[in-house]
Amino acid sequence: MTQAQASLIDQKKMDTKDPATSDRELHLNKILDAQIELVWRVFTEPDHLANWWGPDGFTNTIETMDVKPGGDWVLTMHGPDGKNYKNRAIYREVIPLEKIVFDHFAPAFTTTLLFEPRGTQTNLSWKMVFETVELFTVVVKTFKADEGLVQNINKLADYLSKVH
Repeated sequence: MTQAQASLIDQKKMDTKDPATSDRELHLNKILDAQIELVWRVFTEPDHLANWWGPDGFTNTIETMDVKPGGDWVLTMHGPDGKNYKNRAIYREVIPLEKIVFDHFAPAFTTTLLFEPRGTQTNLSWKMVFETVELFTVVVKTFKADEGLVQNINKLADYLSKVH
């Protein structure tokens, strides 16, 4: 089996949604052209994360980022519309170089990030599960969270190419 075939199989396996939450989740996988240690750092160090987090046109001010179970993460996203969007999350699970799970408040969703080394690359699986189907629908239709997630992960890939 070639590496491309193995990657495609892994992509399909990881893209499978959980039947219990499939109607209220966003899920995206991306092979990042950076080693896992760097990918981990840009997710867990505020000076890195502030440079790429959020959809296109957004900048960030990180007030608190305590990456450990029970740790608080408070940031303000500054939108291209001139508005500030306060965000708060609590880290639920942190396994270095493997997994981050956090609960976001208003809107309520849980994000699970899985990091898997692939030689000089990293497979990132990013899943957001919203509290209700109704909330999912509003956030996706009104705020275009699905497009925002794609933009966010593309900004991450671009940032990683600059910090190598």
